[in-house]
Amino acid sequence: MAFSVFVLIIVTIVVLSFVADAARQVMEPDVSYNIAPRFWTRVAGSLSSNDIVSCVFVLKHDSHAMKSFEQNLIDISTPTSKNYGKFLSVDEIKDLIAPSSEKVDAVLKFLASFGVTGENARVSKVNDMVHARVPATVAAEMLGTEFAKFTSTKSSKINLIRATKPYSLPSEIAEIVNLVDDIVRFPSVRSDSPLKPAASSSTAAESPVLTSDAEFAACGTKCSTNTNPSVLAKAYSFAYPVQNVNSKNSVSVAEFQYQYWDNKDLTAFGTQCGVNVAVNNTVGPNKEAYCETTGCVEALLDIEYIGSIVYPIPLTVIYQDEYSLLKWVDSVISLTNPPLVHSVSYGNDEIQQTSVDYMNSVNEQFMVTGSLGLSILFASGDQGVWGRTGVSSTFNPDFPASSPYVTSVGGTDFKIYGTIGEETVWNCGGGGFSNTFPQPSWQAEAVSYYFKQASRAGNLPPSTMYNATGRGYPDISALGGQINPYCVSIHGGSKFEGVAGTSASCPVVAGIFGQVNNDRLNRGLSPMGWLNPFIYANTQCFNDVHDGTQNNCYKGSVGFATVTGWDPATGNGSPIYSCLKDAALRYHA
Repeated sequence: MAFSVFVLIIVTIVVLSFVADAARQVMEPDVSYNIAPRFWTRVAGSLSSNDIVSCVFVLKHDSHAMKSFEQNLIDISTPTSKNYGKFLSVDEIKDLIAPSSEKVDAVLKFLASFGVTGENARVSKVNDMVHARVPATVAAEMLGTEFAKFTSTKSSKINLIRATKPYSLPSEIAEIVNLVDDIVRFPSVRSDSPLKPAASSSTAAESPVLTSDAEFAACGTKCSTNTNPSVLAKAYSFAYPVQNVNSKNSVSVAEFQYQYWDNKDLTAFGTQCGVNVAVNNTVGPNKEAYCETTGCVEALLDIEYIGSIVYPIPLTVIYQDEYSLLKWVDSVISLTNPPLVHSVSYGNDEIQQTSVDYMNSVNEQFMVTGSLGLSILFASGDQGVWGRTGVSSTFNPDFPASSPYVTSVGGTDFKIYGTIGEETVWNCGGGGFSNTFPQPSWQAEAVSYYFKQASRAGNLPPSTMYNATGRGYPDISALGGQINPYCVSIHGGSKFEGVAGTSASCPVVAGIFGQVNNDRLNRGLSPMGWLNPFIYANTQCFNDVHDGTQNNCYKGSVGFATVTGWDPATGNGSPIYSCLKDAALRYHA
């Protein structure tokens, strides 16, 4: 009898345990939990209630609603459509795709059951994300996992709290929530040192080198061989400062990971190069004194170049410590009047994103920004086809540069050193084909033509190294290479340095489209919005790069060669502002 009771107790415990496990669902089951991921070190010791986990509960959208929403975005972004430029308001978007208020309330009640309320449980403007700040000890219980602190090996200032085991949610909440972001992904961290000029170019600060074009002298002897606003204006046929700025126009750059900016450098750059640069609004903190010691190279590169191209169009800098795409895009959407053009010089490889669910969630938010009439541009990366992962058996496409709903900007060099004219691919400019997203209709013809040419010429990489049916990127390019790098003022104006990368290409292209927006707005037309359908319908407005060079980056490796028309090394080429202006003014609803 006693034995039977003992067995009954054991069976009951096992059944209850099974029921308890079944009542929770593991989220993002494909995530690999690495105790010591590359470039990160786990900090010894336990977390306390003073350590805060800042996370995002991303709610599921109805798949049919999102498909219809996507088709509408394509329609209002296609220049030949009768609905071109008929963008939506936030309320209209909510009516189309927002999860029900009951689902949002269920997530809020779940958080409240753990004491997470008020400003620590904020609902996004489109009602499809809940941003939560939770003590680490509570978050571990709430998500059924364990957390630890990690520090970057590239910058000891950057610390993250991340889950070390799979996380889960109660099944009724898991049915509502797609994922919980910013608890498993490790972002790439930029090195404190900027990308240096190639060895073949001069870096002597006060020793001018003769070039074919006088524009290289526009910033004086401190930058005599470097690309500067005057060089870009001649190369891409735009003028500055912008005349007749429309009151509705605006642009923005995004900065992360302690990349602040300072007025001393903006003033020094403007004085040295004869331009005006002004930041009109900063979202998030900014520590100007920090730049005098660290340099703040990445942020100053972005701001000095987009600022000089668009001045006096208002420029906003959106800053957050952590590189979190969903938090960034939500901060953009949450603004009362979000800037119309956004340049972002950050990214990871697709393979580093840990889950397709995450990338799709980011894509859905990019669809929202496009539907609002915003243009989002991302740098395509600085490691050629290999990405941050490095040389391997397959190429490593970049994300979010590979997202169909952003405009991806690659890098070029002048073909002849110091001569403003024909361009060639920068061999480390990112490009390729997505392993996650299928090829969109608006680039199908361009990609098909690329494969015909490259196959005929016999310069395609082995087919096992890339996904030929994926979304191809970049869409366009601009100077970014190391032959004539960009002149940048750093360290509070005490130093000028040559800096290279698609981090330079992206703000330049964004600035040019900021000017095109101004032209449309002054005609009473809508802003450009999501750019890609327009770009592929107007390829004549780009300087084609077709000299057969590759974006292989590493000596002895393979990449994609440039051909006539679009290619996965330079996209459709670099922008011709005068042509883009004329083309943009032809289209209206």
